[in-house]
Amino acid sequence: MAKITALYADENGEIFFAAGMTAAARIGGETVPLTEDMLIPLPDSADLMFLPERSAVGYDRQGNLTTLPGRAVSAILPAGYTRLLLPAFKKEKDASMLPLFGYTAVALRKGRMYAAALYTDKNDKWDPMKYNTRSLKRHVRDMKKRFPGNRLVAHLANCSLEWHCCTAQNLFYHRWEAGIPVSPVCNANCLGCISLQPAECCPSPQSRITFRPTVEEVTELSVYHLSEAPDAIVSFGQGCEGEPSLAADVIAESIRAVRAKTKRGQININTNAGFTKGIKKIVDAGLDTMRVSIISAREESYQSYYRAGYPLENVKASIRYALDHGVYVSLNLLYFPGFNDRPEELDAWKDFFRELHVQMIQMRNLNLDPDVFLIAVPSSHNKPLGTKAFLQALHESFPTLTIGSFSHFVK
Repeated sequence: MAKITALYADENGEIFFAAGMTAAARIGGETVPLTEDMLIPLPDSADLMFLPERSAVGYDRQGNLTTLPGRAVSAILPAGYTRLLLPAFKKEKDASMLPLFGYTAVALRKGRMYAAALYTDKNDKWDPMKYNTRSLKRHVRDMKKRFPGNRLVAHLANCSLEWHCCTAQNLFYHRWEAGIPVSPVCNANCLGCISLQPAECCPSPQSRITFRPTVEEVTELSVYHLSEAPDAIVSFGQGCEGEPSLAADVIAESIRAVRAKTKRGQININTNAGFTKGIKKIVDAGLDTMRVSIISAREESYQSYYRAGYPLENVKASIRYALDHGVYVSLNLLYFPGFNDRPEELDAWKDFFRELHVQMIQMRNLNLDPDVFLIAVPSSHNKPLGTKAFLQALHESFPTLTIGSFSHFVK
C-alpha cells in the first residue's frame, strides 16, 4: 500500500483503492502528489462522487503518473471547509461539462478517507443535520396557511423541499438567516451561475424566481421573521435569483416598512455590488450587513468569471459607501486552488484591503468544472502559493480581517 493511496470508482459508483499507487491531485492545471500536510479526515457530512468521462490517475512506485482502471473520485465538502487541491484525472475526448459542484481531491490513508481541505469556520447553525428534518413539510404547510396570498411563501417552499436550500428552510423553521429573493434579473453572466445556465450546459442546481415580489409580500415575511426568530436575519440575494440591488426600490421601501414595525434582527444583502446606485438606496434605507460576491481584485480576472455589465470599480464604490455608512461588509470569496493564490492575485488583494477595510472574508469553494474555469480565466506564468500560504499572507498583512466561511449574527 502507498502511504496515501489513490482511489477510483466503477460505473456503479463503487469505490476501490489502487494498491501501491500514490494519490494525485491538482492545483490549477498542474498535477501533483497528495501529501499528508494537505489532508484532513473526510468530514462526516461530505459526499463522495465519481467524475463521469474522467479516468482516475495516480503515481506508481517509480513516480510515473499512471491512468487507473476506473473513474476519478471527488469529495464534495460541507460548508465550513475550504478545499486545498482539486481531484486529478485524465479527461476523455469530448467529455461533457461537469455539474456545478466544488470538486475536492480525496484519498485513502491509514484505512480511512481523507480530503485535501482546511477547516476555516465553525457555525453549528449550518450543520446539515439541522435541515431537511421530518418536520419541514409540516412547517411549510403551516406557513402557507398563515400567508395564503404571499407568492414568496410558495416559491420558498419549493426551494426548501425541492432544492433543499438552507436559508429558505430557515424561514419555515422560523430561525436564524432566512432568504427573501426579490430579483428575477441580473447584471452579470457568471460562468458558474447556480440559478441560470444555457440549455447546452450543465443543469442549474436551483430555479430562478420568475416574478417580482411586492413591497407588501417582502415586508410581511420580513416582519414575521425578524420579530420573533432567534438571531434573526433576513437576506436579499439568494441562489434562486439574479442581482437583488436591481430591485432596489422594492428593497429600500420594504426596509423602511419593516423598521417602522420592528427594530429587531438584521437586514442583509448578498450582492455583486456592481449597481452602485441601487446599493446606495438600500444602504440609505437602513441596511445592516452586506456580503459581496467576488473572485478577484483584478479587473481582467474579475470579468473573466462575472462577465458583467459593470466594472470592478463599481463594486469598490459600493463597498466604500456601505462602510462609510456603518454597514458591516464581508466578501464572499469564490475560491479555486491555483487561481486565487497566484502571487499577482494576492498582491491585488493587499491593495484592495488597504483601500477598503472590510470586516470579513467568507471562503466559498467555487462550484464549477475545473477545466471550464481555467480556460476562461487569464493564464499565469507564476507558480501558485498554495491556499494555506495565501491565507496566512492575508492574516499577517491584515490581522483584524476575519477569515471564515459563514455569515454570523453581528451583535
